[in-house]
Amino acid sequence: MSEPRRPRVDDSRQAALDVLTAVRADDAYANLVLPQVTRKHRLEGRDAAFATELASGAIRMSGLYDPIIDACLTKPKLQPEVRDVLRLGVHQLLSMRVPDHAAISTSVDLVRTHVGRGPTGLVNAVLRKVSQRDTGAWVAEVAPDRDVDLHGHLAVVHSHPRWIVEAFAESLADPSELEALLAADNAPPRVTLVARPGLSTVAELEASGGTRTRLSPYGVVLGGGDPGAVPAVAEGRAGVQDEGSQLVALTMADAELTGRDERWLDLCAGPGGKAALLGALAAQRGAWLLAHERQRHRATLVASAVRAVPSGAVDVVAGDGMRAAWVPGTFDRAIVDAPCSGLGALRRRPEARWRRTTDDVEVLVKIQQVLLDVALDSVRVGGVVVYATCSPVRAETSAVVEAVLARRGDSDEIDRSQLWPHRDGTDAMFTSVIRRR
Repeated sequence: MSEPRRPRVDDSRQAALDVLTAVRADDAYANLVLPQVTRKHRLEGRDAAFATELASGAIRMSGLYDPIIDACLTKPKLQPEVRDVLRLGVHQLLSMRVPDHAAISTSVDLVRTHVGRGPTGLVNAVLRKVSQRDTGAWVAEVAPDRDVDLHGHLAVVHSHPRWIVEAFAESLADPSELEALLAADNAPPRVTLVARPGLSTVAELEASGGTRTRLSPYGVVLGGGDPGAVPAVAEGRAGVQDEGSQLVALTMADAELTGRDERWLDLCAGPGGKAALLGALAAQRGAWLLAHERQRHRATLVASAVRAVPSGAVDVVAGDGMRAAWVPGTFDRAIVDAPCSGLGALRRRPEARWRRTTDDVEVLVKIQQVLLDVALDSVRVGGVVVYATCSPVRAETSAVVEAVLARRGDSDEIDRSQLWPHRDGTDAMFTSVIRRR
């Protein structure tokens, strides 16, 4: 007797499972894997959007979904592949407008196809239990009591590790904003483009279906579709760049400076978004930018990002930013967008919250301090340095600046800012403007 034909798993859900598998098994980044997977399955339009939200949502909300799944199990041990399928099913049931029967049946088909018949009954039973309650009822069962343990409660409800919740709470001047910040981290990110000055215009990008950003004069939010299909992006005259990242580059380019303003340094230039914007501005102002990146493959990305910038305005080099290869005082302006935890970009990097630890931050802080020292040594007296991180965590932001300036005694902080997802609609970008004296 022939085997019964297995039901065909739809491509969108298959693509979402491929992403979860790559993130779990290969330490891949969801935002980098998603375009590859959607192309592999030839997904476009609504199908691509469905796969993107399903995969990203299941990853970012696993801190809530896993306790719910565990509450429905009779045995605590679960194959990682089966848990991936259950996370996708729970996200459909609790956070997407997918009918219960469709979310459950497609999840059963998915696990049958990729794991085998064995766990199909378990997946069916767990998801049926999940479907019997709404999110609020499940939160009441699996999350700590809000009045007894606020941070523990928020960590489960908004699916962030507790240490990140506590670090964010420390960084916020107003503790009442904490929940809004955590919720903003879980909102699907917008695709924001930058019109590189002298190469493209905001009007050109608006003609491709975008709307102007509120804070950056060069930013446009894309209404939908593949940004790579926008001609200016394909040609390197524009790029995909969060509005907060654009503002950091503009902070460096526009910081008040007296005297010579010809030599600019981007000390940690990869993958090249800021370098491309700064290079375009440098070309307009008769300045020159050295885009410096430690890793050679990232330096290649920088070279690609700046390919449309007029010749002579930017040079890209690979080298160790912690050991400057130039004479001290060479530059008039410098930016050090330091390697950091990336906790300010959790909207776009949903898996980062589950990978970073407090130990990581401790290691990064030492690197950040050295890089800031190198940047300050690299500018002339009267020159300016912008220290930036895509993180709101105090240890990586103001504490780094204060520690370096306290031991140097030759530089002054003249401005400081912190962008927030819940206030500004950007990544949580920190900037400090420092002048050598």
